[in-house]
Amino acid sequence: MALFSILATPETGTSAMDIGDRLRQLRLLHGISQRELAKRTGVTNSTISLIESNTSNPSVGALKRILEGIPIGLAEFFAFEPEAPKQTFYAAEELTEIGKGAISYRQVGERLFGRKLQILKECYQPGADTGVVPLVHEGEEGGIVLSGRLEVTVDAVRRILGPGDAYYFESRRPHRFRCIGPRPCEVISACTPPSF
Repeated sequence: MALFSILATPETGTSAMDIGDRLRQLRLLHGISQRELAKRTGVTNSTISLIESNTSNPSVGALKRILEGIPIGLAEFFAFEPEAPKQTFYAAEELTEIGKGAISYRQVGERLFGRKLQILKECYQPGADTGVVPLVHEGEEGGIVLSGRLEVTVDAVRRILGPGDAYYFESRRPHRFRCIGPRPCEVISACTPPSF
């Protein structure tokens, strides 16, 4: 049985939006990427992405399994009430690093609870790659290359983008990013709904 059908009753007034937003916020507060949570729980990265974007409603068992990877219990999950961000302007040093290793993702705003858009300043070191397995999640994303060269593959189409070049596509199409050449590549990107 889907969790939404259990929770979304006239008496509770709870909506499915709460589940995706809460899961994303708790995962980010614990510094866990979607990929890492998928590895910890055996639930696919795309399933976690669908839940966080409120495209899919998990069963109680599936949600409990995902929460064990954080780790947090169901009661604590539903008691969690993050505050929506109120900050408007961000100095360069206030961007939140959510990347790892050879790929830096510096996010505008520490918390995304209640937000529909995620904005990132990305930096790929030479040879950095999002992985042989293409990324797939719900939503849309776009970006503009500021410096360096970025190989972007969407479906079976591959392009090498340089400074000033841009991309925009539906995120459910399999995609991959890779830095080409001896210099780091910097990109400003946005995705909706937030997917990290």
